[in-house]
Amino acid sequence: MPENQPTPNATLPFLLGDVGGTHARFALVYGNKTPISQVKVLSTGQFPDLATAVTVYLHQIGNPKVVNACIAIANPILGDVVEMTNNEWRFSIETTRQTLGLEKLLMLNDWEAMAMAAPAFGTIDLEQIGKGSPVENATKGMIGPGTGLGVSYLVRSRRGDWVPIAGEGGHVSLSATCEREADILRTLWQMFPHVSAERVISGMGLENLYQAICILNGTAAEPLSAVQVSQRGVAAVDAACEEALDQLCRFFGNTAGNLALTLGARGGIYIGGGVIGQLGEYFAQSGFRAAFEAKGRFQKYMMEIPTYVIRKEQPALVGCAMALGVRPINH
Repeated sequence: MPENQPTPNATLPFLLGDVGGTHARFALVYGNKTPISQVKVLSTGQFPDLATAVTVYLHQIGNPKVVNACIAIANPILGDVVEMTNNEWRFSIETTRQTLGLEKLLMLNDWEAMAMAAPAFGTIDLEQIGKGSPVENATKGMIGPGTGLGVSYLVRSRRGDWVPIAGEGGHVSLSATCEREADILRTLWQMFPHVSAERVISGMGLENLYQAICILNGTAAEPLSAVQVSQRGVAAVDAACEEALDQLCRFFGNTAGNLALTLGARGGIYIGGGVIGQLGEYFAQSGFRAAFEAKGRFQKYMMEIPTYVIRKEQPALVGCAMALGVRPINH
């Protein structure tokens, strides 16, 4: 057990959190073989910082005494001060711990928490897209578009433990694989000095794609949200929305394929995030898998790597529990 990890206490609950740019999910778990409970979703925009959001959550569930917590957040953890990329929150981890009266506050990158949960996923928690079979003990890649684009991975240590590694792979430069994609990127370069993968493969990315496609088509763009673009695209009632959604899936497949090649992730690529989770059957029939496999001389290599959509509810909260040394009853 890591030195900064609290010892499980059967009498007091552990506080779990998954904070993104839009929503903050909080829950409790009481120890090994107990369920994650009291899950509530709050809007991050309604609170000035993490401590305030946690305080409101605890008040909503009756102010239970909590001394140990693990919070996953959509941001790199580089020191004591956390300044979110897709939110206005800026706070000190130590000050937050003191404000909440906690003995221990463990902060993780949200996709580090997702990676920690991966070994506990069962077949019921995953939907496979395409073919391929995982190689036992091989590296696993994690990627998923939500408010931003999260990336992490899992590797086996020499002792046989799974080691989660967080990064900021969502901010790598996006590449094109055909003339239309190149035209889209050229259009986006007029909007942003750096077109990262996140600028296209995310909620805001879907809006950016729609705007760029309307410009290329010479049509007027409506002020549509990502949800509206997605809904119109799935329903096939708007040509620009249809293409925007199709292009997101193809850009995503290319980027996920790059991740698999870079890591040698023959243990599989695991897909999370709110954007893909809302697409249902559309995603399985999209150009994602074809773009994932389209790696020239390494196409056969890619065909053997499985890709999975994570269907388990609140997987980052499971990862937070496991980071605290707790394995919930339903995992």
